[in-house]
Amino acid sequence: MKEEEIKKVVREGYAKIATKGKSCCSPVTPCCGSESTGGAENISRKIGYGDEELKAVPEGANLGLGCGNPVALASLKEGETVLDLGSGAGFDCFLAANRMGKKGRVIGVDMTPEMIEKARQNARKGNYENVEFRLGEIENLPAADNSVDAVISNCVINLAPDKGRVFKEAFRVIKPGGRLMVSDIVLEKELPENVRNSIEAYIGCLSGAIMKDEYLRAIKNAGFRDVKIMDEAHYPIELMANDPTAKAIIENFNIPKDAIKGIAESIVSVKVQGKK
Repeated sequence: MKEEEIKKVVREGYAKIATKGKSCCSPVTPCCGSESTGGAENISRKIGYGDEELKAVPEGANLGLGCGNPVALASLKEGETVLDLGSGAGFDCFLAANRMGKKGRVIGVDMTPEMIEKARQNARKGNYENVEFRLGEIENLPAADNSVDAVISNCVINLAPDKGRVFKEAFRVIKPGGRLMVSDIVLEKELPENVRNSIEAYIGCLSGAIMKDEYLRAIKNAGFRDVKIMDEAHYPIELMANDPTAKAIIENFNIPKDAIKGIAESIVSVKVQGKK
């Protein structure tokens, strides 16, 4: 798929999630399978969020879209400014705001107007005066040079066609001495071509994933130093068996069971940090 087509597909997919409240991007639970708050909370518990965090955000902010908890790793300090790439309905932004206090500032960027509107509603609902949401693409961040202390992201950069540009933009907006802390999906071996080209796989966060070494190299090439993986976990095989997105891919392309296991084993959720 061409870059603009990919963005259109992703934007439309996440617009549906924003309006319907379904989760669609987690490596640890059925994707697009639950409209309930309980479903999103169960997803979030499995990827590292605690009960106190889940209760500390406005209802509707957590759509269960992540693959890790960047806030838990970001070492956020009171009074800092943080930017969230692909902020969705605002879940990680609100957790960051809770951690940094009223002197801190949080900026969420998302390219889906429906997500931005939902996030702004949630901010009003929770009286988050130090959190703002900006419509924009993470390849072209609507933020000034050297303006934030940390950039966080949760299972979003893998959806961007030009990941190198995303990391260069993150580097641009981070202050000297600041840091990047992201959770994402990467590959340990290439996916079959038919899966890489699948629209369903893109919305399910699989098709856009790149090789782990290539992902880390893109971060380093952007200028970040001390780039390292803090934690990683394999994509559970049960997802490929139960996930509606994965089922659609399997049925459309007649993927054999042995190949399904190979696909699952090649997908890894990583938590990565880098410094400027």
